[in-house]
Amino acid sequence: MSRRPPAPAPGPGALARVRAAATLTARAAPLRLTGYAGLTLLGGTLPVLAAWLTKLVLDGLVRGAALTGLAALAGALALAGLLTAAVPQLTEYLRAELDRAAGLRAHDRLFRAVAGFVGLRRFEEPGFLDRLRLAQQSGGTSPMQAVDGVLGVSRAALTIAGFLGSLLVLSPPMTGLVLVAAAPTVIAEVLLARRRARMLWAIGPTERREFFYRNLLSTVEAAKEIRLFDLGRFLRGRMLADRRRADAARRAVDRRELVVQGGLGLLAAAVSGAGVVWAVAAARRGALSVGDVTVFVAAVAGVQSSLVTMARELARGHQAMLLFDHYLAVTTAPPDLPLAGRPDPLPPLRGGIELRDVWFRYSAEHPWVLRGVDLRIPYGATVALVGLNGAGKSTLVKLLCRFYDPTRGSIRWDGLDLRRADPAELRRRIGAVFQDYMHYDLTAHENIALGDLDAIGVRDRVERAAARAGVHRRLTELPDGYDTLLSRAFFLDATGAPDQPGVELSEGQWQRLALARALMRDRPELLILDEPSAGLDAEAEQEIHRMLRRHRAGRTSLLVSHRLNTVRDADLIVVLAGGRVIEQGDHATLTALGGEYARLFRLQSTGYRDTAPGLVATTGEH
Repeated sequence: MSRRPPAPAPGPGALARVRAAATLTARAAPLRLTGYAGLTLLGGTLPVLAAWLTKLVLDGLVRGAALTGLAALAGALALAGLLTAAVPQLTEYLRAELDRAAGLRAHDRLFRAVAGFVGLRRFEEPGFLDRLRLAQQSGGTSPMQAVDGVLGVSRAALTIAGFLGSLLVLSPPMTGLVLVAAAPTVIAEVLLARRRARMLWAIGPTERREFFYRNLLSTVEAAKEIRLFDLGRFLRGRMLADRRRADAARRAVDRRELVVQGGLGLLAAAVSGAGVVWAVAAARRGALSVGDVTVFVAAVAGVQSSLVTMARELARGHQAMLLFDHYLAVTTAPPDLPLAGRPDPLPPLRGGIELRDVWFRYSAEHPWVLRGVDLRIPYGATVALVGLNGAGKSTLVKLLCRFYDPTRGSIRWDGLDLRRADPAELRRRIGAVFQDYMHYDLTAHENIALGDLDAIGVRDRVERAAARAGVHRRLTELPDGYDTLLSRAFFLDATGAPDQPGVELSEGQWQRLALARALMRDRPELLILDEPSAGLDAEAEQEIHRMLRRHRAGRTSLLVSHRLNTVRDADLIVVLAGGRVIEQGDHATLTALGGEYARLFRLQSTGYRDTAPGLVATTGEH
């Protein structure tokens, strides 16, 4: 059974949230907001005006008033009718315009904040991912819903004030009865909105799992295994089970709303009916005129409907603001890594990089991944990291890129603690290809140029990087060469017209493309190669490593690999096990030592010899 997520920490106060939403909307489209507010408030006065004009016309007819006076009143009533018909249309148009403008600004601010997170921690926290999903959903709509709530309440308040004044003139006791009967509606709607917002937070993990299964069932990446292993029914069952759980939670809230709102509607109908009976009796006694009865009936209905509208606007606004908390929590989140107020300049790498007693774990609830690692990466040398899965190699790479900080200990770049440096400046000095490299649904040229955005449109630099990675000829053979879209998820031809599907590369070609992207930085001070040839065949692997040996010559490099034949020429080989450095030295030293490295190297070499007797093992004879 999945645990219910803890309630989110309380956000800013209601007024602060409304102010933030209104400010965002106002900055997105100030003139449109002014027009929308004016028309909304005008709409609140029109029902009262129409009711009083109707009263005056009816009373004038009964009294036999002059035709000119009746004509003027009728003309005013007709104008009020025209405005009543036109204002909602104009209001809806301006609202849609505001919604688009505010949504665009909100998403820009949201993803600017997300892109500003320095490290990776938040992207590996389920609670934050649920917040981010709700922020994406609410950020584009909640600001406008908050503005709608404020203006809707204001419009309803104008209508209520006008009709209450009318009721007070006609019958103070009935005015009090209408208000007392409407009070429970306001309270109930706010409480229901709070319950719905809590429900949306509680089902967040369930909906995220449903999305995961839905994505698996509809993407090409999973299609082969799903069909081979006949997983469709199983995954669909999981998806539908999560959907049913989310639907059950929504249904429970809907049923509660049905019961509460139905009961309150009956109460309002009873009060309205009692009022009509009283008004008819009063008119029969001569206490009210025909026009008074018309105003009374309109006022009772108007106050009740406006109070319900006000309650629902309050409730919707309240719910929108509770969801807007997630947006504010993401966009105003403090730095995910502590940043120096005034970073120290990062010196050119001349001495090397040193890890001093580095301990790391992802949280206090997780086990230690690195345990007191001491390691020096000398300037201009190639250091290889080897070890079994889970030894801590990829985590060490994350620390070098400062995606995380060590829990204890320090990493020093020519003596400067990386905590004192600007992470952006550090990353500009690093070229890297990661084991879990990205496939971008962009053109071949763009896929490579992303390694250095200054190279977008600079064809010769992109082609040089592709040639070094051994993928240039393949890209020239594509239908539109480097301008070919590398995706079947979209349509795009070389001119930008949406009429030609893209193409997909093989996994090995994608890996070469990722390598070319890393090589776009011509002179990185640190080159990180995390399994750069894992998806390549033996011949391509040898070709890539010959190129990399030439490319990293004289450069400070960190090479991570499970294939020990690719690291034997490294200046220093470091063996990690259980988060500790257990051996280090060059290939000859470590094989002579007869320790873990020698054991792993022997296993790989023996595997090749046993499966291909008579052939020279590629793991040890080149």
